[in-house]
Amino acid sequence: MPTPVTIVGAGLGGLTLARVLHVHGIPATVYEAEPSPAARTQGGMLDIHDYNGQPALEAAGLLAEFRGLVLDGRQAMRILDRDGTVLFDKADDGTGGRPEVQRADLRRLLLDSLPAGTVRWGHKATGARALGDGRREVTFANGATVVTSLLVGADGAWSQVRPLLSPATPEYAGTAFIETYLFEADTRHPAAAAAVGGGSLIAPTPGREIHAHRESGDTLHTYLMLTEPLDWFAAIDFTDPAAATARIAREFDGWAPELTALITEADTPPVLRPHYALPAGHRWDRTPGVTLLGDAAHLSAPNGEGANLAMQDGAELGKALAAHPGDLEAALAGYEQAMFTRAAETAEEAALLRHMFGEDLPQSLVRIFAEAEQNR
Repeated sequence: MPTPVTIVGAGLGGLTLARVLHVHGIPATVYEAEPSPAARTQGGMLDIHDYNGQPALEAAGLLAEFRGLVLDGRQAMRILDRDGTVLFDKADDGTGGRPEVQRADLRRLLLDSLPAGTVRWGHKATGARALGDGRREVTFANGATVVTSLLVGADGAWSQVRPLLSPATPEYAGTAFIETYLFEADTRHPAAAAAVGGGSLIAPTPGREIHAHRESGDTLHTYLMLTEPLDWFAAIDFTDPAAATARIAREFDGWAPELTALITEADTPPVLRPHYALPAGHRWDRTPGVTLLGDAAHLSAPNGEGANLAMQDGAELGKALAAHPGDLEAALAGYEQAMFTRAAETAEEAALLRHMFGEDLPQSLVRIFAEAEQNR
C-alpha cells in the first residue's frame, strides 16, 4: 500500500502534487490555513509555460481543462518609455508558449479535480517536529495535530515545515510591489486601458517600474516595482490609502499621465508586497520522510517562474513517489536533486537577465525581447 502523503499548503504546488498522486492512486491529505477556497482573492494573471507549468498539468491529467481557462489575447505585450512612447509591441497571434489564465481559476480547477475531503481547510500550521522512527508531527493553530511518515512542505515563503530541513529564512530582496486595480477600465479609465492594450505593459526605468496586465472582466491589475530599503516603505502609512497613493505617485512625477493613471485613478487601496528570497542555491541534506516544494524550497524575488516551478515541483514529486512505491527515500532523493538543479538554473538565468538590464532601461529590455522574437 503506498504511503499516504501529508501536504501542508493548498497553493498551486501542493494541489498539483495531490492531484498527480490521486491520478496514481496514492492517497494524500492537504492542510490549508485559509478557512475556505473563497477566503481571499488568489492574485492576478499567470502565464503557464510550455516547458514546466503545462507539462505539470499534463501529468495531472488536466491540460485540456486548463486550455478552456485561457484568456485569449493576453499574451500580447508592450514596452513603453516613461513618456508613453511604445518601444516594443508584440501581438498575441495564438502561437506563444505562455497562455494566460486567472490564478483563481487555475486553483479551482485543481481543487475540483481532487476527491472531496482531500483539503482540510482552517488548518494553519504552527510548527513541525520529528518524533523518531521516520515520523513527523505537525501542529496547527486550531489545536489539531497530525502524525505522518511522509510530510511535504508546500507552505510558501514562511514555511513551518522548512525548519525540519534547513535553518535558512527568507531575507528582503531589495524590491517591493505596490499593487492596484482599475475596474471597468475601457469606460472609466480609457487612457490607461489604451496604454496597456490587450495584454500586458511594462514601463521600466532603473529603480522604478510599472507593470500592468489586462485581466478578465475589463480589469487592469498593476504592480509598481520600487527598489528601496524596507525602512523607506515603512515610512508610508498604507492605512491611509489617499496619502499612500499620493506618496507613491510622487515617485513617478513626470511620467505620462496614461501611466500615472494606473496609480492615481486606482479603484483599490495600494497594497505593499515586499519581495523576499532564500539564499541562492538553497538546499539541504536528505532527511527521511520530509521534503519541500515551491517557495518553501526555493523562494526568490519575482522572476516569472515561481508558480510554474511550484507546479513542476508538485508534478515531479508525485511522479517520483508513484515510480518508487517501495522505496520512499529513493523517490525523495531523486526528486530533490532534480529540483535543486532546476531551481539553481532558474535563479542563475534571472540573475543574468537582471545584470543585462543594468542602467539602460527600458532600451536593454527592448533589445532582449526583440532578440527573442527574432530567434523564435
